[in-house]
Amino acid sequence: MRNPFTPSFGQVPPLMAGREVILADVQHAFDEGPGDPNLCTIFTGARGTGKTALLLDLSAEAEQRGWIAVNATAIPGMLEDVLEQALRKGAHLLEKQGSVRLTGVTFARALGLQWEYAAAAPGNWRSRMTDVLEKLHEHGVGLLVTVDEVDPELDEMIELSAVYQHFVGERRKVSLLMAGLPHKVSRLLGHQTVSFLRRACQHRLNAVSDADVRRALRGTVELSEKAIGDKALDAAVSSIGGFPFMMQLVGFRFWQAAGDERTVSLEHVQQGVERAREDMSERVLRPTLDELSAADLEFLVAMLADDRVSKASELMERLGKSSGHVSTYKRRLLEHGVIDASPRGTFSFALPMLREYLPVYLEESL
Repeated sequence: MRNPFTPSFGQVPPLMAGREVILADVQHAFDEGPGDPNLCTIFTGARGTGKTALLLDLSAEAEQRGWIAVNATAIPGMLEDVLEQALRKGAHLLEKQGSVRLTGVTFARALGLQWEYAAAAPGNWRSRMTDVLEKLHEHGVGLLVTVDEVDPELDEMIELSAVYQHFVGERRKVSLLMAGLPHKVSRLLGHQTVSFLRRACQHRLNAVSDADVRRALRGTVELSEKAIGDKALDAAVSSIGGFPFMMQLVGFRFWQAAGDERTVSLEHVQQGVERAREDMSERVLRPTLDELSAADLEFLVAMLADDRVSKASELMERLGKSSGHVSTYKRRLLEHGVIDASPRGTFSFALPMLREYLPVYLEESL
């Protein structure tokens, strides 16, 4: 039987744990069309919180509802990629541009063919996209654009956002869904040219509840006609910490350990968790810590002295720094998705295993 868990980029899991409300809101927006605020939605979260999977899932949902959906990443050439994808996916509705047609045949000493070459569509990116949207509108079809890995330094990111605002003002059937790391989305929202994005629907993808993880794990296993015992399921859930990518890693690894056996046992889960923790360290934790500054890491090390949650006042004393310093680095780490803050003013590590892995990372980095 094929492993149903998907701990790889660009893959949508069979069950999206804990994201039902978000999915329902955006799916309803596709049905409602222009005017629904969820048509412009931004997802933020640390690596492994399921941002890309959510975009891909919603893209598929849009297409099932009759929309054209194009998926892009914020890299140079993004605008032309969006246009080309829209033309390709909507080819059955759009007149092909730059085409060639036979206009005549001449007979002299040799057969001659006369061709007419249609000129490529003139105009800038906005005008060419407007032509696409108008043609789609004739058929009642909307256009969804998803952008992953938001990059506020990319000029095309700003242009896309600004042009989208005009499309919304023109009441066009268009949707823009974006996802990125918190600090990059924060910088994008701070850009004056696209300040309207601050009014977009925003969802921070944090940990999923243990109950949702349990349902998704059991449901995924059972979809593939296997079973998992209660003790095995308890062990898997407790190792995941509500982290979507870790759920896929643990599931993938315990499925491997079970092999052809029809029931996933506690032993299979224990083997899978050990392998998944290694994967998590190399694929999520190390890349995340690599992006942080020495002062960021110093802040995190100071948090290790606390049992579960930290307080700014205690870190000020521990670090020997001012309240302004602690506030600055707390904000930075929140934007990176490395820590979470509570309404009571405390904060804690946001990524599972980070507390245990941080000393190992620092020792290896010496």
